[in-house]
Amino acid sequence: MAGTVSFAQDAQAPATDAPSPDAAVSAAKNQLGVLEYCVAQGHIEGDSVEIQTKMMEMLPAAQDQAAVDAAYEKGKEGTVSAMGVEQTLSDAATAQGADEAALCGQLAQMVEQAGAQLPK
Repeated sequence: MAGTVSFAQDAQAPATDAPSPDAAVSAAKNQLGVLEYCVAQGHIEGDSVEIQTKMMEMLPAAQDQAAVDAAYEKGKEGTVSAMGVEQTLSDAATAQGADEAALCGQLAQMVEQAGAQLPK
């Protein structure tokens, strides 16, 4: 298995279509929910949740808080929701020939690596 998590491999928008600030905040909040789901399932420790929360503090305030909250709730239920694509961790794992624990571990590792780049 490659060392990357690609829940929605084919959902990437062209480079010229930058996501809106609300889309970025919603995706980040969804990822926080997914990480919390992974912790609740016992797949990872909570370090990545703390890092994701810290990274989110650097994002602008969302204009559509209801959409952000909905994305978060989906994440807490184990559904990745970003850029108009939704996929459960279970389905993503099946598609990649892995299991939820492996995907959770990869996601946590990516967040922790990103967090290592943050100013102290």
